[in-house]
Amino acid sequence: MLNFLSILTHGRKLQGAVKDLSIEELESVATKLNTIIDARKQKEAQLQQQEAAKKEKLADILQQMQDAGLDVADLHQVSQKPAPKPQKKRPVKYQISDDNGEIHQWTGIGRMPKVYAKAIASGKKLEDFLI
Repeated sequence: MLNFLSILTHGRKLQGAVKDLSIEELESVATKLNTIIDARKQKEAQLQQQEAAKKEKLADILQQMQDAGLDVADLHQVSQKPAPKPQKKRPVKYQISDDNGEIHQWTGIGRMPKVYAKAIASGKKLEDFLI
């Protein structure tokens, strides 16, 4: 790609690269390049128009704010969302103590802890561990 750009942008290299092309082929290449150039110019003009329209809208909004006696800092105060309320933790429903005397609590939601699964496998019921 860099080699292509080097040839395309250098006059003598380009002349050497196209020396075997016929006039019709050169004109075809020139037409295609002009089409690409025109499309790029149109796209650039559209972007400039969009940017100008955006600047005009911003100026209108700023003028409206000044007429209303507002400042940009006032918008920051309005746009800040209140902090979400902390959610309450779920109450613990079950409690068991293991062989080491360590107490394990569980809300009953989610995957069952191994201590509870082991106790249930040995014949106990989950209701035995209700708080």
